[in-house]
Amino acid sequence: MSASDDERGLAFSLVILLGGLVFGFGLGLSQMAKPEIVLDFLQFEDFGLVFVMGGAAVVSGLTFFVATRYLDRAPLTGRGYTRRLKTMDRNVPVGGVIFGVGWGLSGICPGAAYASVGLGNVTILWAILGMFLGAYAQGFARSTRADGTDSAESVTSD
Repeated sequence: MSASDDERGLAFSLVILLGGLVFGFGLGLSQMAKPEIVLDFLQFEDFGLVFVMGGAAVVSGLTFFVATRYLDRAPLTGRGYTRRLKTMDRNVPVGGVIFGVGWGLSGICPGAAYASVGLGNVTILWAILGMFLGAYAQGFARSTRADGTDSAESVTSD
């Protein structure tokens, strides 16, 4: 937790908690927290996930569209709205493919994995552990590459 997270206050944390509760409840209600349902979607046998994801995208998109047009600042943080522009690099499609393989192997995406634990699926904890280890390995590899680049630059600049 960074210093800016501490400054947000209790109201911000409670809204985030409420958002997580609504998210988890929606995943449970729509049965998208069950790996067998997600695997049926990935095998083109059940297209319910398309409607769940599409409905969520429409609601989120409309909320952000309205909020950024009619509010000059974010309600909880007081910060102005800004766009985060990111260039497309090779990490985006490569990461997407790797994510897709993991999604297919585990049968569940990250948010739904946590909700699945709430439904009593403790076996999914192995997938969650794998997500943490995979993210850690990627961060370690990135920092190792950055350290190697920094030391190579210092050698060539001397």
